[in-house]
Amino acid sequence: MHSFFYKVSSALARFMYGRNGTDQLNWAILVSYLVLWLLRVIMGALDIAIVALIIDVVMFLLAVVLLWRTFSRNLPKRRAENQKFVNWWWPIKNRLAAAKARRADKEHKYFTCKNCKTICRVPAGKGKIVITCPKCGHKIEGHS
Repeated sequence: MHSFFYKVSSALARFMYGRNGTDQLNWAILVSYLVLWLLRVIMGALDIAIVALIIDVVMFLLAVVLLWRTFSRNLPKRRAENQKFVNWWWPIKNRLAAAKARRADKEHKYFTCKNCKTICRVPAGKGKIVITCPKCGHKIEGHS
């Protein structure tokens, strides 16, 4: 039995050699597909036919793009597409992660400079304070 699975995995590895496979953009497309699938299930239960049909078409297109990108042999083009996606997505992801960390930090208060958008951290519980932005020198007033 062991040799059967080894042969199948070896055949799959040979088939995928020189192909794009799965990258961050493919994962994003897959997650989008699954979210739409869940929305489609809800729309099917609510019996909203036109919205369900539109979701079906979008899901089909996402599935085609996902499979096409996965099995593509044009690696430079797929890598360029993925890099564009990563350059767009990572700043959003980092901002969300930083906001989550700031909400969890109960020992500090965070202020955003209106001039340069720098985030300034000060100890919580100090009352009314005036902060000087370390980047541009703008004064920020607030309660900590």
